[in-house]
Amino acid sequence: MTKNFPSKTFVVGLSLLLSGCNQSYLVLLEDHDGSTGQVIFKSNQGETVIDQAGYGANLKDPSHKAFKVDEQKIKSDFAGALASEPVLPETFLLYFETGGTQLTPESNALLPKIIETAKKHPAADISVIGHTDTVGEDRLNAKLARQRAEQVSQLFDPSQMDVKEITVTSHGEKNLLVKTGDETSEPKNRRVEVTIR
Repeated sequence: MTKNFPSKTFVVGLSLLLSGCNQSYLVLLEDHDGSTGQVIFKSNQGETVIDQAGYGANLKDPSHKAFKVDEQKIKSDFAGALASEPVLPETFLLYFETGGTQLTPESNALLPKIIETAKKHPAADISVIGHTDTVGEDRLNAKLARQRAEQVSQLFDPSQMDVKEITVTSHGEKNLLVKTGDETSEPKNRRVEVTIR
């Protein structure tokens, strides 16, 4: 028997003891990006391809006939494996009004979501990188970008959440999101990038 597991496929398999007898099955789940790979069983009885999320096959059945697995059964049977999945990193962009550390109203409204996200990450490793557009002197923009990043970093209070490390960095006007010439006011370049791991 051959089992092929594509690298991007998230597959959960577990041996179970149900109703006093051993039962082992494998179920294919959707990946974090929404894609679904496939699992191929090959034996002298033929080949079975499972390429739909929520379908599984009994590992002890030589025919490996695919069957639909109820979502509640997946949660029940594989609770331990699902709970051990790492929380994926998330990145947010916050934009600023020109020339200062005032967030735009849209970015200000995003702050509660960022804080909630940080609280979901155990021992959060948070990167906060400040940026500016190209209006003004490079030296002053580096300083302004740092001030923006430091202001945003204050959101992550270690007494309120499990924070392992906060890294604050200034890229000034050196890493533009939208490429522009010098002395160009570009709202998308006046930003702070927050990555929570």
